Amino acid sequence: MTLRLAILASGRGSNLQAILDAIAVGTLDAQVVGVFSDQPAAQALHRVPAPLRWSRRVKDFANREAFDTALADAIATVAPDWIVCAGYMRILGAAFVERFPARILNIHPSLLPKYKGLHTHQRALEAGDGEHGASVHLVNAELDGGAVLAQARVPVLPGDDAESLAARVLKVEHPLYVEVLRMLAAGRLGEQDGQPLLDGHPAYTPLRLEFAHS
Repeated sequence: MTLRLAILASGRGSNLQAILDAIAVGTLDAQVVGVFSDQPAAQALHRVPAPLRWSRRVKDFANREAFDTALADAIATVAPDWIVCAGYMRILGAAFVERFPARILNIHPSLLPKYKGLHTHQRALEAGDGEHGASVHLVNAELDGGAVLAQARVPVLPGDDAESLAARVLKVEHPLYVEVLRMLAAGRLGEQDGQPLLDGHPAYTPLRLEFAHS
């Protein structure tokens, strides 16, 4: 099944580019039907043709809920199978999430449920963790709280700082996101009532995927 993907991005769009590259070489059966941003100057918008771009500034709306409603209305017009948060830096409100139940994905730079929120790399270092990584999860109204579909892990090396650890995690983030989308397109991954499914069976632990990180 060719997945219709609506991408939410606030910044440079490196995860979006990884998705576009996989589509271009035929390793991901998907179509990006729109890129949506809260930052009109976001580089991510320029990775797709102008008709696929939507951006508005939050401050131009009466409140956060009004912005979320406009965003949701715009996304609904392109009828996506999945909404893919790719460096989208705003928390999606409960009404937005409820409008697209179990259809929103996010990638988070930690091994959830560890280190929800910001500064994940520094927090992993301060905790003395031996490994770190990234998680693709379903989005619900709780910050980084939805069911985790898959994870990729990297070692924490002696001498790492937050910047070097972040760079190592980024190397697995891109292929992890693409592989999850590939498995969704193939029908191998799914969800039912918020419960991840792998090959039609409940998956009680996140799928662990391995990628080169050095």
